[in-house]
Amino acid sequence: MSKGAYFLTILTDGQHELVIKKSRFIATMARVNSEEEAKAFIAQTSKKYHDATHNTYAYTIGENDEHVKASDNGEPSGTAGIPELKALQLMQLKNVAVVVTRYFGGIKLGAGGLIRAYSNSVTEAAEAIGVVKRVLQQELLFTIPYNRYDEVNHFLEEKDIYVADREYAAEITISVYLDLDQVDDFKAELTDLLAGKVEIIKGDQRYNEIPVKNHHYRQED
Repeated sequence: MSKGAYFLTILTDGQHELVIKKSRFIATMARVNSEEEAKAFIAQTSKKYHDATHNTYAYTIGENDEHVKASDNGEPSGTAGIPELKALQLMQLKNVAVVVTRYFGGIKLGAGGLIRAYSNSVTEAAEAIGVVKRVLQQELLFTIPYNRYDEVNHFLEEKDIYVADREYAAEITISVYLDLDQVDDFKAELTDLLAGKVEIIKGDQRYNEIPVKNHHYRQED
């Protein structure tokens, strides 16, 4: 797949909490598309937890991490925001902002303990919320007679092709989405299957989301 054709992000906005030595670490995550959206999310979350000991944060925006920022918000330098940012980058997540809110429980964790706590807060939150691959795909539309439907449907299932729509009229018009590097092979194989008796039309390109399973990364103890 060509560079820029996909990236990973979280499934949806969400939250996850850890308790470590009586301190509460609440990781609130959001999908964002600009620094303005990230800053607004951080301000809103920090206001919601205005009574917390710390509201640390990190964000990364752009397929090549064009815009990144991290803040320790009063924690020892390098123990919160940077570990959070590194956790996002280790998971290869894009267009995500996170605020990790800490309510101090009375037991100091030390620099290493803080780094692990903030890093793992982000990683576990992302795992709990879910990770998706946003893939740039091409829509293809083609029309077939009813007597070829079962054969074509079997072909699509065998190839694990995402069918977006089926329109039933005098014939059946099918809309499918494929990764950009799959388009030429698919067109050739479908044309061969139907002995050349098919017209394949390109539709729009769009990002579709595919769940990613077992996407586990964590700062080791």
